[in-house]
Amino acid sequence: MTKVFIDGSEGTTGLRIFERFEGRNDIEILKIDPELRKNPEEIKNFINASDVTFLCLPDQAAIEAVELCDNDNTVIIDTSTAHRTNPDWAYGFPELSDEHRNKIKTGKRIAVPGCYATGFISLVYPLVKGGILPKDYPVSCFAISGYSGGGKKLIAEYENPERDKKYGSARTYAWTQSHKHLKEMKAVTGIDRAPLFNPLTTDYYSGMLVEVPLYADMLGEKKTPEEIRDYLAKFYEGEQFIRVNEFGAEAQTGNILFSDAASGWDGLEIFVTGNEERIVVASRFDNLGKGASGAAVQCLNAVLGVDEATGLNL
Repeated sequence: MTKVFIDGSEGTTGLRIFERFEGRNDIEILKIDPELRKNPEEIKNFINASDVTFLCLPDQAAIEAVELCDNDNTVIIDTSTAHRTNPDWAYGFPELSDEHRNKIKTGKRIAVPGCYATGFISLVYPLVKGGILPKDYPVSCFAISGYSGGGKKLIAEYENPERDKKYGSARTYAWTQSHKHLKEMKAVTGIDRAPLFNPLTTDYYSGMLVEVPLYADMLGEKKTPEEIRDYLAKFYEGEQFIRVNEFGAEAQTGNILFSDAASGWDGLEIFVTGNEERIVVASRFDNLGKGASGAAVQCLNAVLGVDEATGLNL
């Protein structure tokens, strides 16, 4: 069995990774004594005793944990922001290209994408790759997420029975345009400048909707919404984690998209709508699924050479 250690198993992402191993007979979880889970020497022992270590830690703690690995065998899968733009690390989004998938399969260091970044990159990367979206396009992104994306502290605030009534409304943040996912959103897609990014948190647990609006006459090659939909469907053809819906699929729900509809699912679905002048591409998924722990387990499965969907909900 593959020996797996989860450093940060008490956090939201760590707990969800652990849950996804229930019922698997090919994984042995190495469990650290809770009283020693912050002891560097004990952590070092567990990292080096594992075949695969998941890091579910703040950035600096993740950097320090990597330095504790002193062998060439342990694969480290980091869910923090720390290594996502490091060229020495595989970026954990295998659907982007054969190169991405092969680097994950053969690498010893894998950085799991951020949740908002996953939605954004799933839309923008293929459009840039195909020459449809110019690299100098002034990209904007609007996104809505459940409160679980904010971690334990924010979850506690929303689930406090005595919470202030303000938590019942949408919470917009990152007004200074310095969100931690912007760096990878720019670097991975290859656009010239970071997008204008407007994220919101709302009063439900998990699920995410990411939207990118486009002017058709500013594209590298003018396309109708239907043509963009067909291009994305071709780009992701055969990928079991990504579903590109038929053009106009939102009509099935009254031309409304609910941002929590993918909660509990480990895939990602894409919508394309609009008209010949203005187009919107959107992705919907679970910020704790394809946007976090589900993506981390998918990367592990790729490393092990098993079906990438093993232990996941598709």
